[in-house]
Amino acid sequence: MTNESSNRAAVLTEIGSILIEDRPVPEPARDEVLIRVGAVGVCGSDAHYFRHGRIGQYVVEAPLVLGHETAGTVVRIGADVTSHRVGDRVAIEPGVPCGRCDLCRSGRYNLCPDVVFHATPPVDGTLQTYVAIRADYAFTLPDAVPTEHGALVEPLAVSVWACRKANVRPGSRVLVTGAGPVGLLTAQTARAFGADHVTVTDVDPAKLRLAAELGADTTIDAGALSSHAGEFDVHIECSGNGRATRDGVSRLARAGVAVLVGMGSDDGLDIPASWVQEKELVITGVFRYANCFPVAIELLAAGRVRVEALISGRYPLAQSDAAIDSAGRAGVFKSLILPQL
Repeated sequence: MTNESSNRAAVLTEIGSILIEDRPVPEPARDEVLIRVGAVGVCGSDAHYFRHGRIGQYVVEAPLVLGHETAGTVVRIGADVTSHRVGDRVAIEPGVPCGRCDLCRSGRYNLCPDVVFHATPPVDGTLQTYVAIRADYAFTLPDAVPTEHGALVEPLAVSVWACRKANVRPGSRVLVTGAGPVGLLTAQTARAFGADHVTVTDVDPAKLRLAAELGADTTIDAGALSSHAGEFDVHIECSGNGRATRDGVSRLARAGVAVLVGMGSDDGLDIPASWVQEKELVITGVFRYANCFPVAIELLAAGRVRVEALISGRYPLAQSDAAIDSAGRAGVFKSLILPQL
């Protein structure tokens, strides 16, 4: 049992304004665990809600707690939970699907229309001292994975899902466009999946330098990709830039696969049908992930994906606004918010 009687939460009250509120400590349901939140990674979606109040159809219409990249410690267990013990450190998968629809039953629960996903209006996220989550979606972290690194299991799961959908395998020649946090994780994941050669593009020299430090075989300024020799079996697009998508697809070999991860502008996304038809290309997208947290944790524990170099700042809960506003700024890769500070 926790001795805390209140739950500090960072609440987005209006665009550009986050206030710290005291809320009741959640009472876990019979199938849930209560988690003391140790670290929350700042995602681009958090920054978008903070700066604009919406992402597409999802609009912030009431005070909202942001944050969904989360790790912490189990402090209370629901009556029916046998999979966890108090003291377990866990990474939280932030979307709990219905489990009943055809998509859930087919294993595509990431597409469940009734999923309850942290920090997606109107569902509160994890920038709180305590959160409750169904035990099935709290994944135990091994000793080799620090809690702060556990917060990056969620974006790493996106990379695992992208590499699975691209069928990255031994011998694959992989192009990753965009060297933000997900792009850097994807490049490492592709290597862990056996890719023979990994190329990363971006417009920021600092990001390209980090990509090389983390194992990319080749780094290229995004504007120079069209003059680069060679073809790729896989293109994983992580920048959200339409021109980057087009340039990457244009360099795919026959039977190549393009996977769209980054969300952004459609400008420049004019892909000729003849490219797709004559080479029998596959172009697909990813929406979050399904059944990827165990693999992501294994990659971290084995040291096959490194995340410490991506952490560019650590903030207490009271500075959540500064942490979130830092996302996308020059020199910032992944900011962490530590709610216990």
